[in-house]
Amino acid sequence: MLLAIDTATRLMSVAIYDGAGDTLLAEQLVQAGNQHNTLLAPTVQHLLDVCGVTTTQLSAVAVAMGPGSYTGLRIGVAFAKGVASARRAPLIGVNTLDILAVGQPVYPRSNLLAVIHAGRGRVIAATYQPKKGSWVAQGDATISDWQTLLAGISAPTVITGDIDAEGRAAVAAAANAHVTLANASVRARRAGILAEEAWRRLQAGSPADFDPTKLLPIYVQSTAL
Repeated sequence: MLLAIDTATRLMSVAIYDGAGDTLLAEQLVQAGNQHNTLLAPTVQHLLDVCGVTTTQLSAVAVAMGPGSYTGLRIGVAFAKGVASARRAPLIGVNTLDILAVGQPVYPRSNLLAVIHAGRGRVIAATYQPKKGSWVAQGDATISDWQTLLAGISAPTVITGDIDAEGRAAVAAAANAHVTLANASVRARRAGILAEEAWRRLQAGSPADFDPTKLLPIYVQSTAL
């Protein structure tokens, strides 16, 4: 059994995944705001109870390792490390923007722009291109505002992730013909997707790759904004 935790932004997500049976047993998404510290442990316990799973049955833990908010990442990563260390289980960290990309259908003739909120009208974003049926990141994530981000798009691009009213208004105002918003049903960053991707990486890696003590969160900072 694998426990997946994502507290990288105000959207908190938790999932229980049976990797051996290739089955998502439970998943919960909560607009947690700034309440990750009080909501995470009860949410995890609730899902374990619903599935009839105990912590002794967990063989792996996955966590969104950033980028994201400092407080949210710190809470999620610390919790995941605690569970993994107690169980002497592997801890698989997955880039927050990669979770969005994995959950998005591949459009052969379009790029993908994955975004998450960074606060104060800013977004953290990374561009992906299609290759052999999957999305491949093109460089590191950057932090910007919506206007600057949209102005730099010159090729057909689907945007997914945290797109609030401000983001939708910015897209409409920019009137960039290259930009398409992904459907709301696939924009949410889901712990179920994190769990599947983490399990895939676990099977392809070695135990030394997933030492809980070595995992560090990813933060993106900017001096320009």
